[in-house]
This record gives sequence, structure tokens and C-alpha cells, in this order.
Amino acid sequence: MSGFKSSGPGDEPVEPAVDQRGAQAADQPVSLTVHSVSVPDAQQRRTAMGRLKMLLILLACAAPVVASYFTYYVVRPQARTNYSSLISPSQALPKDLPFTNLDGQPVSAQRLLGQWLLVTVSLGPCDAKCEKHLYMQRQLREMLGRDRDRLDKVWLIASDEPLSPALRAAVEAPGAMHILRVPASELARWLQPQPGHTLADHLYMVDPFGQWMMRSPADPVPEKLKRDLDRLMRASAGWDQAGR
Repeated sequence: MSGFKSSGPGDEPVEPAVDQRGAQAADQPVSLTVHSVSVPDAQQRRTAMGRLKMLLILLACAAPVVASYFTYYVVRPQARTNYSSLISPSQALPKDLPFTNLDGQPVSAQRLLGQWLLVTVSLGPCDAKCEKHLYMQRQLREMLGRDRDRLDKVWLIASDEPLSPALRAAVEAPGAMHILRVPASELARWLQPQPGHTLADHLYMVDPFGQWMMRSPADPVPEKLKRDLDRLMRASAGWDQAGR
């Protein structure tokens, strides 16, 4: 029949050519590639972050305690630690101070170096306050025990008033103290009283290098002043030795 095409028994239907890779791709479901962090890595990061947060919390809680210990043991506010006033900066002993002994002979300022000095000053005749300070000097030195040989007593007399025979005999005992005269105007180049007071109201601490570094309050309490001396002796024990 015209217009009608029939296939013979040997004919097979012809399928369109299909690329093998395309066929395999068509047979596979469509998938998306997603790059993600593995579960173990994510877990480690979360653990590390948690530990960091915990550490920060602990530091925040411990900070006030650490600060208080640092303040108490390192900074130590002056009002709590020292009975006496620290001199900052310390004042060096002028090498040209015109010291003389009781006989009027010149004495070099260098002679005072090499020992801790506990200094008292009198501006005129040795009155009751002067005698009290001299007695306090002696007692404080003796109370230092084995450290007493590291401390010398110094009496600076800023006047020409003669000493009574009894007082001179007491203070001139061998090894008792250094007694020197020096004009008050010259002494003011080195030592200074607390405002509103005079040089005779205080005791003064000088280190072995001649640096005036501490001043007691006016009319000092011996027990409190001794604590300051004890601290100085302990702090300098590693480098200071008795004797000049």
C-alpha cells in the first residue's frame, strides 16, 4: 500500500546514539557537593572554645584576689607599711658639709659612710627632748640585737652651746656615737623637717651610702620606729655588712 512503510521481520528499531558518559550521568541521581567540617574537628573547636570561656570566667573571678595580694605583699601602701616617712627621692650627704668634732677639729663627711645611721639633731642646749632622743637612739640600737653593729648613732649639734660634763662623759664613751657640730644653715642642705616642725623634732635614717631616706614622725614612738628599723635591716641583709 502506497504511503505506508512497513518493517520487515529482520528489521530492528534504531535507537538514537547516546553518549556513554551522558547515559551514566542520566542514570545517576543529581547530587550537590558540599564541603563541610568533619564532625571530629567541629567537636574539638567547640571544646576549645568552651575551655577558653571557662578560663576567662576564672580569671575574672580571681582578678580581685590577685590584685589584693599584689597590693599587700608588693606595693604595700606606705601608710600601712611604714611608721616613718620615706624620702623620695633620697637626699645624698653633701661631701662638703663643714662638720667639726667637739674640739673644733674638721671632720670629713666621708667618715659617716659605710654604716646605717640613726641621726638626731639639736639646735641649742640639750633640753629634755634632746636627752629623750639620745636615750631612744641607744635603746633602738640595742633592740636590734645582732644587727646593732650595722647601725651607728649620730648626734648633730647645730649650735655652739657647750655640753655639760656629765652629758659629754656619757655620750663620748668609746663607740657610743658620732658627735659632730654643723651650722643649721648648712645642715638644711641635707636634712629637712616635716612642715610645721624643726629638725630637732625627728629622728633621721641614712643608708650606708649617705642617702637620707627616712624621717620619723615628731615625738616618735620607739616601738613603732623599731619596726621600721627591723624592716630596713632585713631588706639590706644581703648586701650590707657590719663595720666600715
